[in-house]
Amino acid sequence: MPTMQSFTRHDLASLFRSFAARMFDERASLGVLDGEIGDADHGVAMAGGFEAAAKSLVETDDGSQTLGEGFSLAANALLNAVGATTGPLYASALLRASTLFGDTKEVPFERLPEIIIAMCEGIETRGHAKPGDKTMIDAWSPASHSVRLGLEHGADTVCILEQAAQKAAEGATSTRAMMAARGRAARLGPRSIGHLDPGAVSAAALIDAMATWAAFATSKDVS
Repeated sequence: MPTMQSFTRHDLASLFRSFAARMFDERASLGVLDGEIGDADHGVAMAGGFEAAAKSLVETDDGSQTLGEGFSLAANALLNAVGATTGPLYASALLRASTLFGDTKEVPFERLPEIIIAMCEGIETRGHAKPGDKTMIDAWSPASHSVRLGLEHGADTVCILEQAAQKAAEGATSTRAMMAARGRAARLGPRSIGHLDPGAVSAAALIDAMATWAAFATSKDVS
């Protein structure tokens, strides 16, 4: 498979357009899931938040920003668009990615999976959830672990992301058997068992969108 040489600020805007498109496609189903154990607004919140983040990146894509500045911009736009718990968690995730890439305008494409690790760390630090609490961490954590293993073994970037997406999907599916320990769903106690956590499902969709974006980007690259 052809490989891209770098991941740039322009690529970041393109990636977020893919995130926004995926959340838009998933908004209705996420709303249904959230309606079972929450207030049914998760799909709308995720779609609106990532649309705002993508728009902010596209509108400022003039070649002057670093990757760190781009992630920070996306974090602020998402936070302004999404309230409740989701906005701060994903803003923290993106700010951790901002710190990771700092003042560089492009990085080797092989570093793309590190975004998953950084976002997971940001969410864990802000939310203090752990695997088994029936939250988005049940998707982000196994995906992050999978990325670390892939990077350690020098696996192909797209393969790393596809494996991470698979692990995230498995993690999201596993939340059906869990009792919620955090968030609104925790008020249901045992009644939360038998329902998928919408935050984990949307997280798995984002990671899958990243894997799909990377596969398409590398297929178009001729270098």
